Amino acid sequence: MPKAISSKLSRVHQPAAGDVRLGSASGGGSGSMANSSNTTKNPIFNTDRFGQHILKNPLVAQGIVDKANLKSTETVLEVGPGTGNLTVRILEKAKKTVVVEMDPRMAAELNKRVQGKPERRKLEVIIGDFCKTELPYFDVCISNTPYQISSPLVFKLLSHRPLFRVAILMFQREFALRLLARPGSALWCRLSANVQLYAKVDHIMKVSRNSFRPPPQVESSVVRITPLNPPPQIRFEEFDGLARIVFSRRNKQIRACFFGARGVLDMMEKNWRTWCAEKEKEIDPKVSFASLVDNVLRDTGYTNSRAAQLDIDDLLKLLAAFHEEGIHLA
Repeated sequence: MPKAISSKLSRVHQPAAGDVRLGSASGGGSGSMANSSNTTKNPIFNTDRFGQHILKNPLVAQGIVDKANLKSTETVLEVGPGTGNLTVRILEKAKKTVVVEMDPRMAAELNKRVQGKPERRKLEVIIGDFCKTELPYFDVCISNTPYQISSPLVFKLLSHRPLFRVAILMFQREFALRLLARPGSALWCRLSANVQLYAKVDHIMKVSRNSFRPPPQVESSVVRITPLNPPPQIRFEEFDGLARIVFSRRNKQIRACFFGARGVLDMMEKNWRTWCAEKEKEIDPKVSFASLVDNVLRDTGYTNSRAAQLDIDDLLKLLAAFHEEGIHLA
């Protein structure tokens, strides 16, 4: 499975009730969406530092929480809570809510919002970079995702154990569509295959750019990610290694991905020779490594196939055939 990967208001505006902020859970400047040209510095919460936009539509906020179908016995992880407009809705339904917030002033505002209320004892606030934070146990994840950490966030969640029940996540529309893409479509890519190997992804709702203050340059979407349980017993680094090779030239024939890209065969041969040495397997000097790769592609029938058309089962079949020859791709 993947390991966590570290990454890196139009006017002065005190967030009002009903506003939900995107951003500020990642270190080094976590951007929620593309910056709008009319964004100016916010001296109160320094939102310009993180490229944040305020979600002003309370119906969207409530819809995100409702789609999680929270139970009174569950613990929720929220990424980038901001001033807590999503958080207060979550606290009404969940047993416990753990939030990860990068901006200490946003965290202070959230604490102030629930101070003296019964919900305060159900809230745990972690101040820090989500990508570098050791996550506690949780059943559900809800996030207005800082867009610069979209991919690291997804893979960190999918690598978490024990498995969570569901995640309801806001992403930039294009990123969300790549998560949802199917084989043969224009958006089917390495990201699509890697995520769908371990989880079921559904589109929940579109969120217009006009739902934010100031409006960003992109549209957004909310998706539901449900981990496959039990997860496939595939080493993620190996599957991702294959996906990296074939999707680097997604519209070329598979053979060209291995023989036409610089360094690919050299990397594979180095791994293969290391494997042979560990297994004390004698290498036949009369058989070239390139011919071994060609034989795998021919025997599996994928020599003339294109990555854009291969589904997850095809990729797994090809990976298994390489492994049978001792060829590893991580």
